[in-house]
Amino acid sequence: MSAAQESPHKGKTGLKRVWNAFFYSVAGLKSAWKHEDAFRQESILAVLLMPLAFLLADAALERALMIAVVLLVLIVELVNSAIEATVDRISLENHDLAKRAKDIGSAAVLIALLNVVVVWGLILLA
Repeated sequence: MSAAQESPHKGKTGLKRVWNAFFYSVAGLKSAWKHEDAFRQESILAVLLMPLAFLLADAALERALMIAVVLLVLIVELVNSAIEATVDRISLENHDLAKRAKDIGSAAVLIALLNVVVVWGLILLA
């Protein structure tokens, strides 16, 4: 990609880029917490489930897997929220493609949540 096609917001390199990226990420988490009910609910669920993983799992690998699938829900929810915000930024009118994008993002969150149920169930019932 030529320099003319790149975002004018790019340009920081090295440690300055990493430093800025950290604060952009924190801002993103704050924004998700403030504006996304589902993210808040799933975050509260994560705060409850992650300590339970330490109590309920027998092995370190089981704990790691139980925590990883819970964190995956948060990651997928953040991506879904970004998709929804982008679609809404483009247009608030009802459109089949906008609905499809939002529904597919929602489906990804559902699969991540079902993944938590399956992984936790397999570990706890084994």
